[in-house]
Amino acid sequence: MRYRGEQAIGLIETIGMVPALEAADKMLKAGDVRLIGYENTASGYISILVEGDVAACEAAVAAGVKAVKALGAEVYNSVVIARPHPSLKKITDKYTVEKLLPY
Repeated sequence: MRYRGEQAIGLIETIGMVPALEAADKMLKAGDVRLIGYENTASGYISILVEGDVAACEAAVAAGVKAVKALGAEVYNSVVIARPHPSLKKITDKYTVEKLLPY
């Protein structure tokens, strides 16, 4: 994906797979965003990454945060980056769904 003028990325970080999946589901349903992927650390923190236009990412992140809190889980952090620098693609490419290891 090439970042263009109105592109953004949205991220939510929480603890646990269930809250992360709930957040991802709500994010994808709330705005016209595409799932980039996710990152799962050994300590249980999971980050969900989406991309789309700025307004869609803002709506998606807000819906994901609300979903995590509705489960009684904690949102560790969330952010929307409008017009990310093209070099960030080197980082986000590492967490794409297509590059997930098979179980």
